[in-house]
Amino acid sequence: MDLPLSFIRSMNLLLGADEFEDFQKALSAEAPVSIRLNKGKPFIFSDGGWKQVPWCPTGYYLPIRPSFTFDPLFHAGVYYVQEASSMFLSQVVRTYLKEPVVALDVCAAPGGKSTLLQDNLTDGSLLIANEVIPQRAQILKENLIKWGCPSTIVSQNETSTFSHLNHFFDFILADVPCSGEGMFRKDEVAIKEWNLDNVEACWKRQRMIVENVWPSLKPGGILVYSTCTYNTLEDEQNVKWIQKTLGADFLEVPIHSDWMITSALGGEKIPVYRFFPHKTKGEGLFMAVLRKTSGEELKSSQWRKKEKEKRKSKSNISVSIPNICKEWIQNSNNYQFQWFKDRIIAIPTFHLEQWSVLSQYLNILHAGVTIGCTKGKDIIPDHCLAMSQVASDIFPKEEVSYNQAISYLRKESISLNSEAPRGFVLLTYNSLPLGFVKNVGNRANNLYPQEWRIRSGFFPEQVITL
Repeated sequence: MDLPLSFIRSMNLLLGADEFEDFQKALSAEAPVSIRLNKGKPFIFSDGGWKQVPWCPTGYYLPIRPSFTFDPLFHAGVYYVQEASSMFLSQVVRTYLKEPVVALDVCAAPGGKSTLLQDNLTDGSLLIANEVIPQRAQILKENLIKWGCPSTIVSQNETSTFSHLNHFFDFILADVPCSGEGMFRKDEVAIKEWNLDNVEACWKRQRMIVENVWPSLKPGGILVYSTCTYNTLEDEQNVKWIQKTLGADFLEVPIHSDWMITSALGGEKIPVYRFFPHKTKGEGLFMAVLRKTSGEELKSSQWRKKEKEKRKSKSNISVSIPNICKEWIQNSNNYQFQWFKDRIIAIPTFHLEQWSVLSQYLNILHAGVTIGCTKGKDIIPDHCLAMSQVASDIFPKEEVSYNQAISYLRKESISLNSEAPRGFVLLTYNSLPLGFVKNVGNRANNLYPQEWRIRSGFFPEQVITL
């Protein structure tokens, strides 16, 4: 691996010559493959030599890399392909978040840590997953819809937008954009783009992101700061700056010695968690957990009054919601149905107060469960409904073969057997929802989202799936 000379010098100083040699050898080795299962879509896989990621109960190392693109279960949101070190967030959340919270993942794309949060947050929690870059925000939206948790909002906003939401969040994850040194083994582009000027730009941008969202974190709230890089400018120096400048205490996370997680470098005596590929089975990661000590907490009644004064009134045209939509999700009395843009959505009632505020401030791409849209006299069920963990069992189902599933995911035409019912039908693969079609008899109109289709014309000779 042809590493930049400046990077070699800096890592030699950070690790020492002997350890750097082990580190460099590890970068030339094959990266481990790991996935994390969706707790909301349980599925029994055959024993294929999987080994559990020790800090994440639902994370597993795989002995070989499957053809994820050609695995229908991947597209059905049964599992997420995630780097094992990143799953350490599970250990943090299970340690400190015991009650329902309002959580923000501020730099969330493509969605690995957001889906992990959804699985580890206490019932009754609300997650706002945000991404500023439009294309990446759409990928985030896709992955969170596939995961199927209704207590989710996806937004596309600059981080400065959140500074207006004073003391709104109990928990913030700032997995900030970085120089990407921890991805060198998996991404050759990261090596080519690395330089000292970029490191300098990154640590400054990272501080700006945290400073932007800091006012929105409640006093006593928790911030998790993470990067996938090694240098101390973006790591130890930044979290020390948060502690001293913004006002926070470090929190320790229980770990086991056999996990081989590295403590702070550069002579620092602070509780941080570093993952190096020559020690832990995963890629490079830095993580620190801080509790906010600054700021005076507002009483909830005061907060509502202040937010009410800030919000501009908007006239809403009341349009009735077809009653049948309420039959399409479980426990519909626990949801408020409303129009959002041109679609009907269902928002959990225990999040309505947060929703009323966030919908005024944020550019929201997705919220709750998207039920469907109207077309003529029809109400067309949305793919989000098919993926949702709270969808009812009202639609007729048709089990499809592997080849039919791939054709469906490629947005190709589908033919069902002659006995299949007419109208909207939910296709299943291995009894798990894959998406809707409208069966008109001689054909079934494919309702899979066009922008999510499998685009690859290549089909491997040997498909390895889970």
